[in-house]
Amino acid sequence: MSEETHPAQELAELVADLRQLTRALHGAGVRQVDWSDRDPAWPAPPPTEPEASSAPEPRPPQPAAPREPPPPAKPSLFPQEQPRPRALPPRPETPAGPDLWSGYGARSAPKQTTATVREELGECTRCPLHQGRDNIVFGVGDPGARLVVVGEAPGFHEDKQGEPFVGPAGQMLDRMLVNVLGLQRAEAYIMNVLKCRPPDNRDPEPPEVAACRPFFDAQLNVIRPTAILALGRYATQSLLDSSRGIKALRGRWGDYRGIPVMPTFHPAYLLRQPQDKRLTLQDLMALKRRLDG
Repeated sequence: MSEETHPAQELAELVADLRQLTRALHGAGVRQVDWSDRDPAWPAPPPTEPEASSAPEPRPPQPAAPREPPPPAKPSLFPQEQPRPRALPPRPETPAGPDLWSGYGARSAPKQTTATVREELGECTRCPLHQGRDNIVFGVGDPGARLVVVGEAPGFHEDKQGEPFVGPAGQMLDRMLVNVLGLQRAEAYIMNVLKCRPPDNRDPEPPEVAACRPFFDAQLNVIRPTAILALGRYATQSLLDSSRGIKALRGRWGDYRGIPVMPTFHPAYLLRQPQDKRLTLQDLMALKRRLDG
């Protein structure tokens, strides 16, 4: 006896057949089926969405949007300066004053030495002092010294030997240099305001000083010392252009054409007044601190 087919079972088999048919059509490349002759009792299948392509469709080129001009820059309250080429620092001005760096020992003559200054001086007859001298007392010592010692004028012994500060006063000066400043005589440069001995060791007169001053300044220009030690009243007054006495000027720094000047007592005075060696020691210690600094 044959089994009777149930309608539900029949419907399930029909759906399965339909699915199998759909897969077969899809495998054959069919994407759409005309259902115009379908049985009206069956509902139409849902529309099949087209399969997305693996490669994206090219987008048409979009025209570039026109660029708007940038807004004008606002003026700065503190505009940045353009870098400027670095300039060398200006060279220090030559100290003012007549005759110092002109003529003998001028800066325009870079090879000037104490020897060439001495040659320019020659057998000087620029003032009447040449009539009574034995020797010109030009100066001695290291032309590269940091210390220049300046006295008033040559005395009897200096005139005979042609060298400044010899004899008892020179020996006192040597002890001052060695014992306090730690300098041998040859490590300083020693000279006088005048280069010829005045009669009877009198004070120099202005025309005599004026005749010697260009050579005095030329020596300083060559040496370029760190400091000057001025010995005695007249040397100090001449360098500092002062009329005050040595007791008022000693121990106080002065200046001659930009060079520091330390005034103190003359060695010949200390031979007569040894009690003032204590004050001279104070002056020399201040000088030593300047030289060592």
